Amino acid sequence: MRKESRLIRWIWWIVVITAFFLVGFIIGWFARPSYTHTQDDGASRRYLREFLDEMQPEKIKEHLRKFTRLPHLAGTEQNLLYAQQIKEEWLRFGLDSVEMVPYDVLLSYPNKSHPNYISIVDQLGNEVFNTLLTEPVPEGYENVPNIVPPYSAFSAKGQPEGDLVYVNYGRTEDFFQLKRQMDINVTGKIVIVRYGRIFRGNKVKNAMLAGAKGIIMFSDPADYWAPGVQPYPDGWNLPEGGAQRGNVLNLNGAGDPLTPGYPAKEYTYRYSLEEGVGLPKIPVHPIGFRDAIHLLKNMGGQIPPNNWKGALNVSYRIGPGFIDDFKTQKVRMDIRTNNQVTRIYNVIGRIRGAQEPDRYVILGGHRDAWVFGGIDPVSGAAVVHETVRSAGRLLSRGWRPRRTIVFASWDAEEFGLLGSTEWAEDNAKLLQERAVAYINADSAIEGMYTLRVDCTPSLHTLVYDLTKQIASPEEGEEGVSLYESWHKRENWTNDRDAPKISKLGSGSDFEAYFIRLGIAAGRARYTKNKKTERYSSYPVYHSVYDTFEIVEKFYDPSFRRLQAVAQVRGGLIFLLADSQLLPLDANEYAISLRKYAQSIAQLAQRHPEEMHMYGVTFDSLFSAVENFTVAARDFHKRLQTLDRTDSLQVRLVNDQLMYLERTFIDPLGLPGRPFYRHVIFAPSSHNKYAGESFPGIYDSLFDIENSTNPEKAWEEVKRQISIAAFTVHAAAMTLTPPA
Repeated sequence: MRKESRLIRWIWWIVVITAFFLVGFIIGWFARPSYTHTQDDGASRRYLREFLDEMQPEKIKEHLRKFTRLPHLAGTEQNLLYAQQIKEEWLRFGLDSVEMVPYDVLLSYPNKSHPNYISIVDQLGNEVFNTLLTEPVPEGYENVPNIVPPYSAFSAKGQPEGDLVYVNYGRTEDFFQLKRQMDINVTGKIVIVRYGRIFRGNKVKNAMLAGAKGIIMFSDPADYWAPGVQPYPDGWNLPEGGAQRGNVLNLNGAGDPLTPGYPAKEYTYRYSLEEGVGLPKIPVHPIGFRDAIHLLKNMGGQIPPNNWKGALNVSYRIGPGFIDDFKTQKVRMDIRTNNQVTRIYNVIGRIRGAQEPDRYVILGGHRDAWVFGGIDPVSGAAVVHETVRSAGRLLSRGWRPRRTIVFASWDAEEFGLLGSTEWAEDNAKLLQERAVAYINADSAIEGMYTLRVDCTPSLHTLVYDLTKQIASPEEGEEGVSLYESWHKRENWTNDRDAPKISKLGSGSDFEAYFIRLGIAAGRARYTKNKKTERYSSYPVYHSVYDTFEIVEKFYDPSFRRLQAVAQVRGGLIFLLADSQLLPLDANEYAISLRKYAQSIAQLAQRHPEEMHMYGVTFDSLFSAVENFTVAARDFHKRLQTLDRTDSLQVRLVNDQLMYLERTFIDPLGLPGRPFYRHVIFAPSSHNKYAGESFPGIYDSLFDIENSTNPEKAWEEVKRQISIAAFTVHAAAMTLTPPA
């Protein structure tokens, strides 16, 4: 009897416990988060709003002022002092860790005891005219030390003397026109070209290939003056004595010229200076248009085409040499620039991710400037500084991003993207496995008109969504979003009813991350109206007149434009670091691939007879693009039913999105450019600043009608089409279910 009673009690307890378990399971089941919205997303959105609102125009102004007081050329003591100051302030703002990372790279400086200059000499060798040795210093900066005079970094040393030949912008097509249509040979001559249209290093390369023994570059008012604007300090145009500094390397992504492909550490093997990558073999020097007038006014030779004429009161005759009474005069360059291995310092700060610390979102911009760097780069560096401060404020309120955020202040960008490239090389294995995205933070403003965004297609949707949450900085547009303001001024009319987003080229620190490593990348800044303001870059670019005052007085007196750029850049890294699902859009990539494939096929179809003769077809590429389009559509359809409570499934699809950009990387690189490995995007071989789509195909088609071996040239086109088709198809495969 007692045994039966005990058994009944045990059965009763089992039933009760089971009932409680079932009730708890049912409650838990129905109370579980839905697949599409989680509490984390709601908190993340609230913190995003706080983050954006924390960024203050007055703070950006304060940062800009303190980092533009003194010249801070890469490799100098002042640039090191700024690096130390940034490290200290980032730690004070609340970052988890900040370190200074040194590299020993090849830099280039003028000889202080023998300044660079150009002269006109008579038949006895006497100098009858000399160019300015320095720029006239702006008011308020007369007693500032260490202002480096205008020079072309990495120029070869030498004192070449000879006849002058004018070659417009020094583009590939300008040298072709000079030789093929004007029958002028520049071998053994000194060429003079206008700045603008293409990267200065490409101009130097073109001059070398044409046989010139020196090259002079000048800033023509046609390219560096805005109509109706006074020269600095009364306006923001370039004064007549202003000249553009800059490096004249042709690195093609190699990084430090002496350690291409590897980080420039103390132990790294270095090539000799004679073997260094991309170093010019001829002297190079920049001048202002005051000096250019003296060199050009007595030129002889042919009258140039109208599109070769600038805005100076000279004939722009081609040469070679001078006219009439000046025929016996020659031009002499006296260039004594020294190249030397110098230590540089990157500043790297981190916020450790709470849930996925092994996934990195990077915001990086350079610190070094040719002189004061009011616009380039400190408008960007000030924005990074304010972004770090704002992130620190959020950390103090309990926020921590899902993924790790890396902040970088790069050194020696002006000398060939050296600081950022060396760090990318140093950390390539980690970055290939862990980097989600890289957002670039160079100059934050180059005009006063609207937003400009260049990015990989997978970021398009995120950029549009974010800019709808940011206010327009323009007066009279209260209550208008940045998206609406941007859309009104820069509509993408040819393709879609949305603001225009451009392709990434190069010329800034995203290069190694995007084009070599295949990390999704983007950049944002305020820009000019390209329809009416046709001058290159901005007028005082790389001159002594690029000061704090030019930003404060002309470009952004309220600092609200810089605030808007800070919110775009900061918002991008926030959402990439804190969203549960990575906000990358493969469908946008599919749209872009289709457009790029059609464009490159149309370029080839300018030669229908040759395409037929050599059996050239783009069918395989269009088929691959269709495969990618279907895979992307199916992938995003699956995301709609993803169980977002299953962290493994979330991680799986996030990895597919993160690695998508990597799938476009060819480990062999582009022909002749092994460090440019992105099959879809790379800088043009003829202009580093411009991005080309399907660059391997594009380069193989360039000037193909003048090929000395047409069959071989068209075989290379076919080879490049097959590489592109394979790459796009392989990328599509990575978007399919893993099993």
